[in-house]
Amino acid sequence: MKNEEVKDGIIFSAGEPNDAYAQYFIGQSYLNNLVTDPDVSVGVGNVTFEPGCRNNWHIHKNGFQILLVTGGEGWYQEDGQPARKLVPGDVVVTHDGVKHWHGAAKDSWFEHLAITAGQAEWLEPVTDQIYDAL
Repeated sequence: MKNEEVKDGIIFSAGEPNDAYAQYFIGQSYLNNLVTDPDVSVGVGNVTFEPGCRNNWHIHKNGFQILLVTGGEGWYQEDGQPARKLVPGDVVVTHDGVKHWHGAAKDSWFEHLAITAGQAEWLEPVTDQIYDAL
């Protein structure tokens, strides 16, 4: 697999298996929560995806999400739009209420920092048909 150095974390450690959110992912992801201060309304987490791992379609309500890609290769897609390949240095801004998903390429580890405000509403999985067509 490509970018195996990502599995240990590029800037921050990859963290622990993302068991709390496993039901919203196809494949294995890891989470290192970097900002968890209850007095700060924005969360920051380092999310690492094994090759082929992706999260379900989801919406951020009353907030937003910013992804800062730090390692590997991945994908981001908004509903009704073509998927966008992601590499280190890419920045994605997802506005309130926009249905989207993100995850690793089939053959590469992938990591991003997720800066998130508001609540996530988790939706259906990204089908193999959509993912395999990338």
